[in-house]
Amino acid sequence: MLEPGQEPLLEPGQEPQSIGAAIEQAVEQAGEAHQAAEAAKAEAPRGEAGKRDSLWRHRDFMLLWGGQTVSEMGSSVTQLALPLTAVVLLKASTFEVGLLTSAATAAFALIALPAGAIVDRHAKRGIMLACDAARVLIIGSVPLAWALGVLTLWQLYVVAVTAGVATVFFDVSYQSYLPVLLKPENLMDGNGKLGATQAFAQFTGPGLGGGLVGAVGAATAMWADAVSYVVSVASLFGIRTREQRVETPPEHRNLRAEIAEGLKFVVKHPILRKIVACTGTSNLFSAMSTAIEIVFLIRVLHVHPAYTGLLFALSAIGGIAGGVFAGRLARRIGSARIIWFSILVFGLPQFLPALAQPGWSVVLFPIGYASLFFCAVVYNVAQVSYRQAVTPPQLMGRMNAAVRWIVWGTMPLGAIIGGALGSTIGIRPTLWIGFIGSWAAGFWVYFSPLRKMRDIPTQ
Repeated sequence: MLEPGQEPLLEPGQEPQSIGAAIEQAVEQAGEAHQAAEAAKAEAPRGEAGKRDSLWRHRDFMLLWGGQTVSEMGSSVTQLALPLTAVVLLKASTFEVGLLTSAATAAFALIALPAGAIVDRHAKRGIMLACDAARVLIIGSVPLAWALGVLTLWQLYVVAVTAGVATVFFDVSYQSYLPVLLKPENLMDGNGKLGATQAFAQFTGPGLGGGLVGAVGAATAMWADAVSYVVSVASLFGIRTREQRVETPPEHRNLRAEIAEGLKFVVKHPILRKIVACTGTSNLFSAMSTAIEIVFLIRVLHVHPAYTGLLFALSAIGGIAGGVFAGRLARRIGSARIIWFSILVFGLPQFLPALAQPGWSVVLFPIGYASLFFCAVVYNVAQVSYRQAVTPPQLMGRMNAAVRWIVWGTMPLGAIIGGALGSTIGIRPTLWIGFIGSWAAGFWVYFSPLRKMRDIPTQ
């Protein structure tokens, strides 16, 4: 599934993109946050939790958390409003909407690998401030251009690409900055709170976005996201904690060698490479369907633009349920076996959206996507757990970067293919191809050593 994912299996917060892909991405990050929390519970000595500092009284963390809460809500509006602007206001074709989705994910394929190494050599807070300031201007340019009567589809492409670049660098810096603010024993709590915020934003954001689109229009609604980045910039400026500059030894400055080591580890591992193949294949086909999902809702099912956000919000309930039950299901079915079981069994109802018709059967759309997001969370909790168990600590960061680069790299191609197929063979047949391909990706991990394993190695 996506990993980035969101996917049905996905990750880093890509800015303007399909709302379904955005929820899928949050689904994966929720899965990783769940796994981190479980690991923290397992490793913490009894009675330790009560001795930890309360993050509710941690000024700098509360500023970071508050700013990101507002920013995540604003981003959820854009993730719905941007494709609606293309479809409703600019009358974009199916292929053009596919290109827009591809543009939004292109940055992850192009710069995800080197971004981590670059961020490690600079102050994280400075990069975050620059990225948020840039996104104020980038996102704000859309409603401004619409008000002036000069908005074009080409501008949306530029916005998608440049906002994606800023988001890649912000997310990498953001994940690396938290250890600067918090003590090691508080990191799990901090990550849990930040993960919960994103899950909440992806649940409520589509409804908020749909309401704003209905009230003021798709393009104008994006002012909410621009203003949210202003709030994030202000919160970052208020943080007093400063990073200590750590000079990287010259022998470790070979960026190409560092990247190659992580890729080599992933490709040569007999199970990791199957997990990556599964996730990458799922992302390819998922991107095909998510590229045309807004077109499907508006032009085939005749859903009012203001109600599209509600449908996706309902779908996100599946991801929340997956987070709640992932641990219990892994214990019952097997923490290794659940990797393929989650896709091939729990993922079967994902075909339902392709059966939806105008009228009451539109309900098949959120039901199908809810099952998709449910299996995505369960899958991601399991496969992230396996990756953590088999990867040496000194390779963990590069392994994650390599995995994300590969599995996110298939998404721009999938979006282009989805747009092209939607324009030639039709929207509904393309959805069927996307859903079937995403589900069948599970056979990568079924026909692997995982099939004979019940649980993940504990060592």
